[in-house]
Amino acid sequence: MRTLVCTTPHQFDYADTTIPVVGEGDTLLKIERIGICGTDLHAFEGTQPFFNYPRILGHELAATIVQTDAPGFSIGEAVTFIPYFYCGTCIACRMGKPNCCATIKVCGVHIDGGMREYLVVPSYSLVHGEGLSFDELALVEPLAIGAHGVRRAGVTKDEYVLVVGAGPIGLGTMEFARIAGGKVIAMDINEGRLNFCTEKLAVAATVNPAKEDAFEKLNAITNGDMPTVVIDATGSLKAINNAFQFLAHGGRYVLVGLQKGDITFNHPEFHKRESTLMSSRNATREDFEHVIDSMKKGFVQPTTYITHRVRFEEVKANFESWLHPATGVIKAMVEM
Repeated sequence: MRTLVCTTPHQFDYADTTIPVVGEGDTLLKIERIGICGTDLHAFEGTQPFFNYPRILGHELAATIVQTDAPGFSIGEAVTFIPYFYCGTCIACRMGKPNCCATIKVCGVHIDGGMREYLVVPSYSLVHGEGLSFDELALVEPLAIGAHGVRRAGVTKDEYVLVVGAGPIGLGTMEFARIAGGKVIAMDINEGRLNFCTEKLAVAATVNPAKEDAFEKLNAITNGDMPTVVIDATGSLKAINNAFQFLAHGGRYVLVGLQKGDITFNHPEFHKRESTLMSSRNATREDFEHVIDSMKKGFVQPTTYITHRVRFEEVKANFESWLHPATGVIKAMVEM
């Protein structure tokens, strides 16, 4: 089968590999769509934590079932799946948090992913397609990341939510913060992405810290209160450290983005606000179901995120260009 392997940072190679063997409790999928995400881009750059090479990337997937033993699922059914494979016995799993399992294996990160024609996944990870298109199903996972971050933050009606980073994860975070009733503020240094937030997501307020005093603008937008929720979706150490100053007294700061370095902040400033700092890792089945339900009800129109579309054979030639803001890429979608 056709396979694309990230052999080292900045290097892809196509290979002809064998179709994986299906064992008990497994499902064989024929891959139909592959969404390109920040994790894939960072892996290609060599900046992704928890990563070894060579690796087959890809975990934002839509597929058709070829073989399965999963109750309630059928051959030929369009599905997506939860790409965070868990042990079921560690402390996190026992607490109902398999998204941060102590021995988690994320498809396309810790183990080989879906940039190939066929993929075997645990049958427990399957998610019904519910009549959604392949494009929509491939976007469920990144949206679930944002939905989980919003749920971690406990966003409530009419509170100001600052989302830092207007890439695909940030856009999904904004969507679900809005659905939760929050007043969303988008922050990014890419003016094109901020315009996308205004035009496509109806975000009422945007901030570009490269062009304006971000603190003063946020202070004006929030009538002096500052945002009670700040969510980072950049994975930029500079952006993460800088955003502590934007947090309201009593506020919550959620890190959805990920990077390799150490976070630093002023302890007295953090302490006097009685701030809450938390990470948000992956997503749960509850988040996947919330995303699919929101799509079906028309609350989210994720296909508007797709700015670039290529065939599988074209990925190697185009992938590096998606690292550059000048290409205007928001979401690249690969068709098998």
